[in-house]
Amino acid sequence: MKLVVLAGGGGTRLFPISRNSYPKQFLKLANEKSLLVNTIKRFEKKIAPEDIVIVTNKEYKHHVLNELKAWGLERAHVILEPVSRNTAPAIALAVQYCKEVLNANESQCILVTPSDHIITPEDAVLSAAAEAELLSAEGYFITFGIVPDKPETGYGYIKAGIREIHFTNADNVSRFSSALEVERFVEKPDKAKAEEYFASGEYYWNSGMFAFTVETFMQELEAHCPDIYQLVKNGYNNTLLCFEQMPNISIDYALAEKTRRIAVIPLKMKWSDVGSWDALYDILEKDGNGNALKGDCVAVDCTNSLLIGSDRLVAAVGLEDTIIVETNDVIVVAKKGESQKIKDLVSLLKSNQRKEVKEHTTTYRPWGSYTVLTEGNGYKVKRIMVRPGERLSLQMHYHRSEHWVVIAGTAKVTIGEQEIMVHESESVFVPKSTKHCLENPGKIPLEIIEVQTGHYLEEDDIIRFNDIYGRMADTP
Repeated sequence: MKLVVLAGGGGTRLFPISRNSYPKQFLKLANEKSLLVNTIKRFEKKIAPEDIVIVTNKEYKHHVLNELKAWGLERAHVILEPVSRNTAPAIALAVQYCKEVLNANESQCILVTPSDHIITPEDAVLSAAAEAELLSAEGYFITFGIVPDKPETGYGYIKAGIREIHFTNADNVSRFSSALEVERFVEKPDKAKAEEYFASGEYYWNSGMFAFTVETFMQELEAHCPDIYQLVKNGYNNTLLCFEQMPNISIDYALAEKTRRIAVIPLKMKWSDVGSWDALYDILEKDGNGNALKGDCVAVDCTNSLLIGSDRLVAAVGLEDTIIVETNDVIVVAKKGESQKIKDLVSLLKSNQRKEVKEHTTTYRPWGSYTVLTEGNGYKVKRIMVRPGERLSLQMHYHRSEHWVVIAGTAKVTIGEQEIMVHESESVFVPKSTKHCLENPGKIPLEIIEVQTGHYLEEDDIIRFNDIYGRMADTP
């Protein structure tokens, strides 16, 4: 079995923690691992890293690579969508990669999963994946439906038929599976419909996970989505070249809702796509008053509220059914039950061209990250972290000078033709229009305070001369 992990989404439904430049799949919400890493490790008992393909885009490439490196998963494969084109083109690209690079034959089962869901217990997924592998060999296109535990308006639903499906096991014995025929897919319902679906017992939440063989996928793609099939049928490299021509369509609309081979495996477990702050509240541990507290938070006489602090103390008094999420540049306050409207808030901020929609004050780079601590007319102060063994590009700036103070680790600094080592509590000055480079030769993260001065301090005042991360094309 090959695993395809979809990690290219840039959603902002968990704004202000999730933003376009650092979306949900990289957040650590359930434990010390990101949702992406948790997704990969969920299947590690069944699928080795070398059989895993992560589909993302160039904006998130180094986020993905850094996550894999941090958890010893470097053998997983990462492929980049040339442009964003929804899940059907992304999966088609990954299937072609499995065929040509991973040598998957026509009968190979491909399991597809989003990268940003929380699932417990994980053994239930592995058991269902094993069953899906057997069903896929019978030609089925399998989806996984979550048995709902409440009426939910934030998820799409799958209505199952009554006929069970059988398969042939390893001993060549025909037996019934837990899978059911699919009668139809339905969109996110209103409250009344959600209550109706829940009461009927015939509907399941659409998990966004699928399984099929290479042969079944290509046959169904040819039959139901020829626009994509014609672009992918000639191989992986051709698919990359033609990717921009792909229709922007989900796998649900392209195939799942059209194929007659569809079957659903019901899963009774704790599951969330963490698509809103209300959804996160549901899965977090609560105190005796029903409050979920994450970070440095204090609640007095509060009930059924969610408090999340990132950089400061969050103190609340007398709140009920309230959501407060704090970062060092944005505080969001919402009524619990209304957090789906965060997308309306983000749209408003976009229309006002607020940079907070896209960027955190902390910006991640292939070599590490930097955080803007303060800025004003003619100056900007950053805290820069460079991971061990990494280095910034050889570069220069026309409009600013920089003063670096090392606060942790050791820096190897190139300024013009000079190369020096700068240790903790030492500093160095980089004049305007001077080639320079910063490197961490040590074993611990290098941290420096950078003070920029000049009349223009934006990030596009970077002229690169050499870059180990291949970003020369980004240089003006």
